[in-house]
Amino acid sequence: MSQRPTTAVVLGGSLAGMLAAAALASVADRVTVVERDALPTGPEPRKGLPQARHVHQMWSGGARALEELLPGVTGRLREAGAHRLPITTDMVALSPKGWYRRWAESHFMLLCGRDLLDATVRAQVLADDRVELVDRAEVLGLDGRDGAVTGVRIRAHDDAERTLAADLFVDATGRASRAVQWLTDLGLPAPERREVDSGLAYASRLYRAPEAARDGFPVVNVMADPRSGGPGRGGVLLPVENGQWLITLLGTRGGEPSADTADFDRYAREELRHPIVAELIAQAAPLTDVAFTRSTANRRHYYERMPLWPENFAVLGDAVAAFNPVYGHGMSVAALGAVALRDVVRRHGWGSPGLARRIQKAVARPVGAAWDLAVGQDVFFPGATESGPTRRERLLARYVDRLTLTSTGNGRIARKVTDVMSLERGAQVLLAPRVLLGALVGPLKPPLTAPPLTAEELKVAGLR
Repeated sequence: MSQRPTTAVVLGGSLAGMLAAAALASVADRVTVVERDALPTGPEPRKGLPQARHVHQMWSGGARALEELLPGVTGRLREAGAHRLPITTDMVALSPKGWYRRWAESHFMLLCGRDLLDATVRAQVLADDRVELVDRAEVLGLDGRDGAVTGVRIRAHDDAERTLAADLFVDATGRASRAVQWLTDLGLPAPERREVDSGLAYASRLYRAPEAARDGFPVVNVMADPRSGGPGRGGVLLPVENGQWLITLLGTRGGEPSADTADFDRYAREELRHPIVAELIAQAAPLTDVAFTRSTANRRHYYERMPLWPENFAVLGDAVAAFNPVYGHGMSVAALGAVALRDVVRRHGWGSPGLARRIQKAVARPVGAAWDLAVGQDVFFPGATESGPTRRERLLARYVDRLTLTSTGNGRIARKVTDVMSLERGAQVLLAPRVLLGALVGPLKPPLTAPPLTAEELKVAGLR
């Protein structure tokens, strides 16, 4: 006798949802993706993505997970114009402790517009016959008891309501997730939750890069200083597809950039800790008006700590934890979480007792790593929390400050820091004896006094 087909339903058709579908398609017979909006067929804007017009990147830890889930996707993105930039070789960054040197490659970033990334991933996922898309459908709630989820109720675009049954339901609906309400409706308590909101605002524009700089240019990042005692202000230049630069200016509560396009250049020139971003965009041609968002708070639900967890239900991506996008970890965490989801199902098998709880605990591991990195910085901005940093966060911040300073003049320590930033290794590597000794000794080279752009980069950018 043949076994009953295994099925899964993924709620949400954005990047996290599509990666969850890809993960489950390798272990299930049928996966249904339920999406509220009508998804575009190509690299076009879509609703519900406040971050799409602003800087973002896929760190190498996430990019490797992406390729593991969707073999060949990195090549397709590169063919479409995405850039693979080695870190810190192609990164010009002013940290709170000074300019980083451009050390030999340790990791990399995958850079392109969000529309291109989503369209490329979506096309490959939906090309799998095991994956079905139900779009323009609203999720009404879950059916079941506190012990198990048995179905999800949806309303289609024609107002017809139905219930989908499956062996596993995955919520990947992002920051707008209603998982807390769904769980309490099933009789479960609300999970522990924490929010760290620096009041960060983003103002972004697309530019046509100078012609000679369109085939390759480093990331430029003037970072905000979370321990200056006042608002943080920063700016980022990312080279993306089609010879374009994506520029984002950012400021925390009390130091926000304006949504007014006319004020963009002034903020870049006068408010940042160094005018390099303003100098570069002065050589480029603006292609868009300013896109503006305040959807940047760090928000985490500790589902993995709940004393009771229903069978057949898991939460993934921003629905678990949404991060300040300035650190670029949200997409990478979603990819790593999808790999964790797949691996737990493979290891324990469909229908095994406690499978969903095991999934939730596995998903929490990459979430925790990125959370500590983001919150460990943002908690120091004025008004980010009611109570301010914890004692643990203050102690860690002192050590991170020392590592940051050391990284400006010690390539070996810089590599360890990027091991963690890229989500390729856990934070425990920063406590290794050689790293502790390196931090104690401090930088081995004197501080840089100017952005480490090469003479050729200055020339092609029109600055020399």
